[in-house]
Amino acid sequence: MKHPSILAALALLAALSCSKGTPQPFQVIPMPNEVTIAKGVFPVKGAALQVDQALDAPSQAAISAFVQALETATGKALKEGEGGFSFHLNPDLEAEEYFIRIDKKGVAVEASALNGFLYACETLKQMLPVEIYGSRKAKADWVLPRATIHDKPRFAYRGMHLDSSRHFWSLDEVKRYIDVMATYKLNRLHWHLTDDQGWRMQIKRYPRLTEVGAWRAGTVVGKDWGRTDGILYGGFYTQDQLREVVEYAAARGITIIPEIDLPGHMVAALASYPELGCTGGPYKVWERWGVAKDILCAGNEEVFTFLENVLYEVMQVFPSEYIHIGGDECFNGDAEPERPDPWDICPKCARRMAQLGIRRGPGAKHELQNYVTSRIQKYLSDNGRRIIGWDEILEGNLQPGATVMSWRGTEGGIQAAARGFDAIFTPTGYFYFDYYQGRERDKEPFGIGGYVPLEKVYSYEPLQGIPPRDQQHILGVQANLWTEYISMPEHLEYMLLPRMCALSEVQWCNADNKDYERFNASLDHTFGILDKKGVNYSLDCRGLVGLERKPARSAADLEAYLEANPVNW
Repeated sequence: MKHPSILAALALLAALSCSKGTPQPFQVIPMPNEVTIAKGVFPVKGAALQVDQALDAPSQAAISAFVQALETATGKALKEGEGGFSFHLNPDLEAEEYFIRIDKKGVAVEASALNGFLYACETLKQMLPVEIYGSRKAKADWVLPRATIHDKPRFAYRGMHLDSSRHFWSLDEVKRYIDVMATYKLNRLHWHLTDDQGWRMQIKRYPRLTEVGAWRAGTVVGKDWGRTDGILYGGFYTQDQLREVVEYAAARGITIIPEIDLPGHMVAALASYPELGCTGGPYKVWERWGVAKDILCAGNEEVFTFLENVLYEVMQVFPSEYIHIGGDECFNGDAEPERPDPWDICPKCARRMAQLGIRRGPGAKHELQNYVTSRIQKYLSDNGRRIIGWDEILEGNLQPGATVMSWRGTEGGIQAAARGFDAIFTPTGYFYFDYYQGRERDKEPFGIGGYVPLEKVYSYEPLQGIPPRDQQHILGVQANLWTEYISMPEHLEYMLLPRMCALSEVQWCNADNKDYERFNASLDHTFGILDKKGVNYSLDCRGLVGLERKPARSAADLEAYLEANPVNW
C-alpha cells in the first residue's frame, strides 16, 4: 500500500530548492511511520546545540556521537545556544519512540530513553548527505527539510543472528556487524556461540571447551563430505572480550542474546569432555556440516551440573533477559542416518525415562528432551532469566514462560501463540540469509542452497494467520545468518545487505507504511551510506550479481538458465 503523506513528501522534496541548498530526498530506512514534509529548509552547518541535562549519560553520549559526525562532515563546530539542535527528555514517550520537529527555528528532538535518541539521530543522519557517514570534511548541501516526524517501532524484538561457530568472526568484525544493525534500528543480536564445529566462549570452569572444542582439524571441502582441507581452524572469545562487545552493542541500543545450543549440536563440548555423552566417545570436533547423532546424555546428572555451571558463567557476561538454549535437531542426525539415536539405546537415558514415567516409544525421546528443557528453564528462571528455544521445544509439555523461535516455517510461532507462549518469527523461506539471493547461482559465491531474494524478505507479514487474540504474543522478527559456507567478511556482508534493510522495514514499519517501490528507490541512498562505512553489499537488485558484481544475463539467457537450473522458493 502506498502511504499518501510520504509520497507527497517525496514529490515535494524532489521539487524543493532554495538559496540555502537542496535537501537530500527523504530516503530513510526503515521509513518512519509518521512523516510530514513542509516547504523550506534548515541549515545545519555550525548550528547551535542544546542538550537537556536531565538526559542520562548513554543518551548524551549518543547525541555527542551524532554531533561529532556532523562536525566532521561539515568542518564546522556546533556552538552551544538556542536556535539550532535541541534534545529534550519527554517521559511521556515510550522507550523506543521519538519525535522530531524541524522548522525555521531549528531541529527539536524528544525521546524518553537511549534508544529513542539513537533512532532520532539515525533518522537525521539518513536525511542528510551520505558524507555524514564519512571520516572527513565534505562539500555538500548541509540542510534538512522542514518536517515533523513521530515514530516508533511496530515490534519490540527486531533481531539479527550471527553464527560464530561454523566460522569464527573477530571482535572488529562483530562490532562492524553491530554498527550496520544500529544504522537500521535493529535492537537484538542473537549470537550463536557453540555448535558441533566449534565452541567459541571461554568458560573458566571448563578450560578444555576452548583448548579442545574451539579447534577443528579441518573443514569439509564444498559438499564433498568425505574430504576436508586438513587445515586447523578455530578461535574463541575470552569473557573480557565478550563483555567488551556487550558494552559496545548496548551503547548502540542493541542487546546481545547468547545461544548455548543444547542438548544437541554439542559435539565440540563432547570432544572436550567425552564423559558427558551417552557412549563416552571418543569424539572429535566436527569437520563437516549437517546434524550429528551424538548428544548430551540426559540420564547423566553430571550433564546438568555442567550445563548449570556453563550457564552461570554465561549470565555473568551477558546481562540480557533472554538466554537462547537452542533445542533444535536433536534427533535428525542427517549426517549419520544409519546410527540409532543415542537416547534410544543409552542405559542411563532409559533409567531416567523410567524414573520420569516416560513410556518407551517413538515419542519418548521428545519427552526426555522436554525434561532437559524444563530443568534448564527452571535454573535460568531462578536466576532471573528467560529462555528462547527453536520451535522443536514445543514438542512435549513446554513450561510457561518460554519463548519460541519459529524457524521451520511459521507454524511453530502460530502454534506457540495459540498455546500462550511468546514467539519470534525466523522462517527459513524468508529470513535465512545464508540462502542464495540471486537466481544465477553460477555467479554467486558457493552456498548452502535455498533462495531468498530481497523482494521476498520485504514481502513478509508477521501477523498473517495469527488470530487477533494471539497477536500480543508475537514479539517480533529475526533473520538468521548461518556461516557454514561463509568465511570472509566481504562475503558475510554481501549476504547480509541489503536484505537486512528489507528486514528492518518488516520489523519497524506499520503494515500500511510498507511500499516496496519506495523502499527500492531508497536503496541508492543506502548504498552510498554503506560505501562511506566501507561495508560490502549485494547489487543483485540493480542487475549486478555476485561478489564481483557481474552484469545480469539478458532475459532470454536467464530464462534458459533457469530452465536448466531450477530454484525453489
